[in-house]
Amino acid sequence: MTVYPFTSNAAVRSGVARVTLAGELDLDTAPHVREAVTACLAKQPVSLCLDLTGISFCDCAGLSALLRARTSVLRAGVDLAVEGVGSQLARLLSLIGADDILTGGNAAMDTASAPHAPGTAATRREAEPAAAGEAPLRDLLA
Repeated sequence: MTVYPFTSNAAVRSGVARVTLAGELDLDTAPHVREAVTACLAKQPVSLCLDLTGISFCDCAGLSALLRARTSVLRAGVDLAVEGVGSQLARLLSLIGADDILTGGNAAMDTASAPHAPGTAATRREAEPAAAGEAPLRDLLA
C-alpha cells in the first residue's frame, strides 16, 4: 500500500479563500483541516473553495473534519465551493446518506454575480436560524 503524506495549503486573495488538501485524510491529519479553514475564516473571505483533488484516502475522522469545516464556513456566512471529491470520499458520503452535502448546492466562486443563488450561505442564513450547537448530520442535509 502506498502512503501519501498529507499536505494542506491555505490562502486568501481578494476575498476568496482556497484550502487545498492532499494525501491521506485520517485521524492523524484531520486537525489540519480545521486549522487551515480557521486561518482562512479569520481573514473574513466572501467565499472559500475547499480543493480535495489531492485526497487519496479519507476515513471517518477525515470525513468528520470536512463536515465540521463545512459547518464552520457556512456559519461564518461564507459561501462554500468544494472541488475534487474523489470516488473513495464520494462512496463514504454515500454510505452515510450525505451524497450531496459537499458537492450539491455549493455556491459558485463568483459570488458577485449570484450572491443569493440557491445553496449559497446568504440564502441559508435567510432561511435557517442559527443553531446554538453542532447540527446533526441530517439537519445539515436540509
